[in-house]
Amino acid sequence: MTSPLPRQRRPWILRGLPIVFWAAALALPLSVTAEGLSAMEAEKIEDLIAAVKHQTDAAFIRNNQAYDSTVAAEFLRRKWRAQAARVGSAEDFIEMVASFSSTSGRPYLIRFEDGREIACSVFLRAELAKLQRMPK
Repeated sequence: MTSPLPRQRRPWILRGLPIVFWAAALALPLSVTAEGLSAMEAEKIEDLIAAVKHQTDAAFIRNNQAYDSTVAAEFLRRKWRAQAARVGSAEDFIEMVASFSSTSGRPYLIRFEDGREIACSVFLRAELAKLQRMPK
């Protein structure tokens, strides 16, 4: 019978690689909470952005320019990511990200098919109230 081949040792740099990989993978969900935002609040914000995206019969007005719901939702998501350090709750998201233009100070508006307009903050607060009433 032949003896088994000697086990080759991995280079020192690769020995700890699985540990580094798993540590990084486990830290990903914590990256949001490291900014002070709980997973529950992040989910609420995602739900608010989804509510905007589902308003396909409405125009979203930003700096007097109309955008469709998909563009508006993506814009809010990017703006949220850019200001993540300041956002600690869904209410913060509405107040600091989704209410007004950071450049002009003008409020974001939603214009429905029937012509009525409401402030985006009013719409999102109503959506947030619905989310908070839903059973978990």
